[in-house]
Amino acid sequence: MATSVKLDDDMKNRIQQLAKARHRSSHWIMREGIREYVEREEKRESFKQDALSAWDAYQKNGLHLTLEEADAWLAKLETGDDVEPPKCHI
Repeated sequence: MATSVKLDDDMKNRIQQLAKARHRSSHWIMREGIREYVEREEKRESFKQDALSAWDAYQKNGLHLTLEEADAWLAKLETGDDVEPPKCHI
């Protein structure tokens, strides 16, 4: 599928310079940039949806950890202890 994108002259020049420096085509640079952007934004959207789902679950059941509980667990993991996460509570 062919798609056209209108770029100003400055952006075209920047892409061409980068392509030349990387020994790639301008087309490759643009495709790679779009691919990386889409992957990053998909991950960001997934993170957002996970957060919204967690918030919804919390509002329904009240289960949570305190900052102190989570921080203590992470500190143990950081020192190399293989410990289970603390149990959620109301």
